[in-house]
Amino acid sequence: MNALAFHDMHVIQGEQAVSDEADATMQTVLGSCVSACLHDPVRRVGGMNHFLLPDAGDGTDMRYASAAMEQLVNALLKRGAARERLQAKLFGGARIMPNLPDIGGRNAEAALSFLRNERIVCLSQSLGGSQARRVRFWPASGRAQQLLIDRHDAVNNAEIVGEQPTGRPGSIELF
Repeated sequence: MNALAFHDMHVIQGEQAVSDEADATMQTVLGSCVSACLHDPVRRVGGMNHFLLPDAGDGTDMRYASAAMEQLVNALLKRGAARERLQAKLFGGARIMPNLPDIGGRNAEAALSFLRNERIVCLSQSLGGSQARRVRFWPASGRAQQLLIDRHDAVNNAEIVGEQPTGRPGSIELF
């Protein structure tokens, strides 16, 4: 039943990925954007999205919170997940540039509001602050890990995606 076979997927802005592969991982790098990692622990299927903006847009544009969240839920349901079993972990929503409007905060609130309205349990969240995050997600198990990225690292390391977060300062695991 594995329509897409991939083991390590990088989810970029306006995209999502869904898998039930036991060894699949998904990863993304977030600033003011938000990523929802949704998981059905019985079906052992999960997915990650990455959206940029809190407003509705045209209703289908995955750069916007409502479309990204709804399309991720629908993709999981198509893979056998049950809406009442879905569990969420949220990441991102930082205010990277303090002199600009707080898009990150609005993105975080849009994701939380969606989960509340859909009665999807949010097991954990790492939202807000002023640091970018690198997030890894194991969709079959629901395990998630984040590495906080300071501004110096983000500017000097063009290849953040290749870093191994285990054991690094600022690295935390959310189970």
